Amino acid sequence: MALYAPEIIFFALWLGWWLDFRFGELPFWHPLVGYGSLVSWVERGLNPDSQLQDHSVSVAKKRFLGILALLLALLPFLALMFCLIPEMETGYLFWVHLVLQGGVLYFALGAKSLSQHLIQIERPLLAGDLDRARFYVGWIVSRDTSDMDAMRVTRAAIESGLENGNDSAFAAVFWFLLAGAPGVLLYRMANTLDAMWGYKTERFLSFGWAAARFDDVLNLVPARISALFYALNSPYGTAGIKSGLRCWWKQSGDWESPNAGPVMAAGAGALKVRLGGGDTYHGHWKERPILGEGSPPQVKDLRAAEKLVERVLLAWLVVGSIFVFVVDYLVS
Repeated sequence: MALYAPEIIFFALWLGWWLDFRFGELPFWHPLVGYGSLVSWVERGLNPDSQLQDHSVSVAKKRFLGILALLLALLPFLALMFCLIPEMETGYLFWVHLVLQGGVLYFALGAKSLSQHLIQIERPLLAGDLDRARFYVGWIVSRDTSDMDAMRVTRAAIESGLENGNDSAFAAVFWFLLAGAPGVLLYRMANTLDAMWGYKTERFLSFGWAAARFDDVLNLVPARISALFYALNSPYGTAGIKSGLRCWWKQSGDWESPNAGPVMAAGAGALKVRLGGGDTYHGHWKERPILGEGSPPQVKDLRAAEKLVERVLLAWLVVGSIFVFVVDYLVS
């Protein structure tokens, strides 16, 4: 916001949201897909635990190579940043930067795509087609889905919806409000790197450490704002708000991820469902802390989670729009 006129941020914010709402992801090619292919090439070249490479390298060296890979993967951001920061914002340049900013935000947002994925899971669950529901939930979670019953499929979908609502939409809006296109571009690149390298497997545990920590830092503030918005937008009114805040306060510290914990605990409490518990990851059963309170989730709770994410995104847009002009007034 310090880089651009508040009018550009305001109009580009709603333009980017409208483009995502209207069109969703491009059906033929998405810039983040191309970026994913690029960073896969970087990882294969530098990660000692990639196929056909030496597995005896020390943890310290793997982390150093991971830091080097992170810097190389972010070089496109450094180059584009200078192209996206304007020297002036008058005349036709105002409109150029408005379209550019809105377009970058559109490519960074994943709200429509997330909603579509959740609906793809919900429909076969309602139809009793468990195999198809397992197939679609496997698109958005890293856990094994072949042995899931309907409750675990629903639980996984809600957990992913709550977490990815923050990762793919709310946090993107946060960084756009702070720094426009360069901010949201950097965030989405870091988020993509974490999604690709942040697994706690033998291959990525040390190499992906830097990418995971960098994403944690960028998500530290937006995740907690999202947790608050989840609680405040509970479909159960005051009781749901209290439940969301209580679960966030008491349960989030038990979760493995420092940012997913607050988001998912507050969201589960707001929906009055019990998330967490056991699932199979990479062939091994893993017990996880319980998040939320109430009964195990049902299909109706998946629809409630979809609506909650939609309401919270709208809250981010409205509050963010006000924030832009309030901050501009205070600093001018």
